[in-house]
Amino acid sequence: MKVIVDFAEPGSIRWSIVNDAVMGGRSTSKMEYSEDGSALFTGFVSLENNGGFASTRAALQSLDISGYAGVILKVRGDGRQYQLRFRTDDAYDGVAYRATFDTASGEWLELKLRFADFQASFRGSVLSDADPLDPAQIRQLGFLIADKHEGPFRLEIAWVKAAHAEALANR
Repeated sequence: MKVIVDFAEPGSIRWSIVNDAVMGGRSTSKMEYSEDGSALFTGFVSLENNGGFASTRAALQSLDISGYAGVILKVRGDGRQYQLRFRTDDAYDGVAYRATFDTASGEWLELKLRFADFQASFRGSVLSDADPLDPAQIRQLGFLIADKHEGPFRLEIAWVKAAHAEALANR
């Protein structure tokens, strides 16, 4: 496996917040490093003003994972559903490739996501005519919550690693 991001090395990646405030919503979030070598993506999803999402993302420096079939991520959540998102450009807005994953409240999970299962989307809508995710072109990585449930959320992330097909076989 190849490390994409390991939160045991604080500050190695700079994270930005993009919440539904961009369209008038009131959700809040933040991304911080914990003392035990993980990252905490926390906040509150509000459904006010047609809102309902919170996200964080980071630019990745010269990442070519074209020889890999997907990713494995180690997370501890709150029982809510999240998305891992990749972007193949440096733009603020545009096509994102997303894969959803469920968490178990308080339990560390290692989740396997195949690149072939990522869906192209734009502002929440699936794009059926978009090219598939090209792992050689990934420029941004992010996490998003948009599960249509108002309330606090907490996702702890230890790492994200690129994995070969054999490592993804037992899902």
